[in-house]
Amino acid sequence: MPIELTPLPYSPGALQPHLSERAVALQHGQHQRACVDAVNQRIIGTEWEDAPLERIVRESQGALFEAAAQAWNLQFQWQCLRPRGSGDPQGRLADRVKRRFGDVAGLRHAFNDAALGLFGAGWAWLVLHPDGSLAIQVTRNAGTPLTSHSTPLLGCNLWEHAYYLDYQNDRARYLEAWWKAANWEFASEQMPD
Repeated sequence: MPIELTPLPYSPGALQPHLSERAVALQHGQHQRACVDAVNQRIIGTEWEDAPLERIVRESQGALFEAAAQAWNLQFQWQCLRPRGSGDPQGRLADRVKRRFGDVAGLRHAFNDAALGLFGAGWAWLVLHPDGSLAIQVTRNAGTPLTSHSTPLLGCNLWEHAYYLDYQNDRARYLEAWWKAANWEFASEQMPD
């Protein structure tokens, strides 16, 4: 059973002015599509042929892992953003943000510092560790928290193609815009009960 390109949860232009329709369409229709196609080509006739994408990410290696992880990361990313997003986290997530970072501004500052500190392509993540504490992780290339024991809550794409059309090489401006579309409700829903 082939892996399918999941549809966007909103129209490609819905994240404007933070991310342009063209940038979203490029990431989804070209980059994510290429990753899904690469996974499907590599799983034909293998033990992975009927496996869900998440299992392939957790258990594969090499080129298959790279394609599968990037496909999953991109799929997750779209849930982390929403039209008219941002605001502040609520409930249990807000309590954990306050405990770990002092407030949302402290979280954003720490997250942005980590994201700006990554040289090259990768991802910045807000994760929940098994002990219930929040942390920020930065992964290179297609790296993902799925391969650890931490639960990803938010993921920010730091590959150049994620922001070049809208912000050229200004990753800081991209991060500022990204926070304005952050989907805190989705992040809260990822937290285990």
